[in-house]
Amino acid sequence: MPTQTKVDPKLVSGLRLSVMRLARRLRQQATGDITPSMISALHSVEALGPIPLGELAQVEKIQPPTMTLIVNRLDDQGLIKKDVDASDRRITRISISVEGKKFLGSHRSRKDAYLARALEELSDHELAKIEKAIPILEKLLEATE
Repeated sequence: MPTQTKVDPKLVSGLRLSVMRLARRLRQQATGDITPSMISALHSVEALGPIPLGELAQVEKIQPPTMTLIVNRLDDQGLIKKDVDASDRRITRISISVEGKKFLGSHRSRKDAYLARALEELSDHELAKIEKAIPILEKLLEATE
């Protein structure tokens, strides 16, 4: 059941739809057989790796068995490396491979190019508003974790 809020429901709905549509358009820029969950995990591995599988699942907020499937698919594509921890052989540490770094670089470039083309259509005033909105959107992300 929805809770009452002081925020205009039209604002909530408009923001939700805009964010979903933008996210869909950005996903459409992806190539290859890779899911959004795999991309997210690969970004986390790049930023935090080498990282134990269980910790990666926590960071990504998914169950360890699901993370195992994602990591195995990334490994099958050569985008990550799995290494058994020397001090505790029960722990597998995940790190990004050279191919994974190349893939993420290309992935980011395509999405950035798409956004750059879209942003070029905006006025300087509109661009300034978007720039000011970025920290607010980040704050929304932090509030919902």
